[in-house]
Amino acid sequence: MKGISYITDQKSRKKAVVIDLKTLQKFDDEIGDLLDSIIAEARGNETSSRWENVKKRLKKKGKL
Repeated sequence: MKGISYITDQKSRKKAVVIDLKTLQKFDDEIGDLLDSIIAEARGNETSSRWENVKKRLKKKGKL
């Protein structure tokens, strides 16, 4: 795809992606969804908290 390049290791295995800023802006919503999915997958093993408890912690920190 135009505007996307890969960084590879010595064995030509893709290790990272570089996205041109114009391409990034063009697909802003899709990339946001992709990042949300990656974050959710990475946090899959974390314990969950009740919303009420989260609100209390945020209020104590002055962030809500």
